[in-house]
Amino acid sequence: MMNTLLFATVVLIWGSTWIMIKFQIGIVAAEASVAYRIGIAALIMFVWAIIRRLPLRFSLHDHLFIALQGALIFSTNFFLFYLAAGYLTTGLISVVLSTAAALTMLFNALRLRRPPALRAILGAVLGILGISLIFWPEVAGFTMASGGVPGLLLSIGGTLCFSLGSIVSARNQAAGISLRGSTAWAMFYGVVLLSVFVILRGKSFTFDPRLPYVASLLYLAIFGSVIAFVSYFGLLGRMDAGRAAYATVLFPIVALILSTRFEGYQWTAAAFVGVLLTLVGNVFVLMQPRPVARSRKNKAGLNEAQAL
Repeated sequence: MMNTLLFATVVLIWGSTWIMIKFQIGIVAAEASVAYRIGIAALIMFVWAIIRRLPLRFSLHDHLFIALQGALIFSTNFFLFYLAAGYLTTGLISVVLSTAAALTMLFNALRLRRPPALRAILGAVLGILGISLIFWPEVAGFTMASGGVPGLLLSIGGTLCFSLGSIVSARNQAAGISLRGSTAWAMFYGVVLLSVFVILRGKSFTFDPRLPYVASLLYLAIFGSVIAFVSYFGLLGRMDAGRAAYATVLFPIVALILSTRFEGYQWTAAAFVGVLLTLVGNVFVLMQPRPVARSRKNKAGLNEAQAL
């Protein structure tokens, strides 16, 4: 029951956050907007951890992995997705992210030094075919002025970061690192890296006081970053990273419905078949029964996930 609740929370919130990203694009630099979002989320997580007296002290070795998690999943991936939103509809970006299920399982197979099952390989191939079909018109007609290909490449980069970050998070929980305490620190490290991006790209921390920007920022910070990510990391602590990534198969459906309604996304027969192939491919990847061995050290992560 708890797995179902956490899963539904992730799907519904992440499915709706994509359309909110559109309101973040414009006056404020992408890296600054993400820094505001993750900064608010980090503050909430630290206050939450202090009030609940959750562990916030970790060894230097643990901090290195927590910082890696923050770099992958709380800064770089968001930064790339925000940039991609300047080229593509958010519904299409969410479809690209749905391939994180296959990527996460592939990275897990490499990490554990065991070959992926045939069904997983077939699912990955279907996913690649689906993405190729969706974006083939942009690839075939690519010019420097077209935005489809750059948007696709940025989305793929963000998806790679998300998949690697999911595995790092699962590793941290398996090592017995506090879920919410480590998430607070990971967000903090993400904000630090985003600030570096702002400086290196010659941007500034401007702010848009208009209601659409402020409202979407608060929604993305509180729901999209705190509630959804804690729920997702809770899933990672209760099941393997590949199966938790199954949420990325379903939230594109929510995102595409919203994109069609509010962004005017135009469906074509090729796009419909491509989305269908991508989703079916991910189902193939994640339907594999795979027993998960849990160590005693993982109990800390599990107990905290069960407290959500």
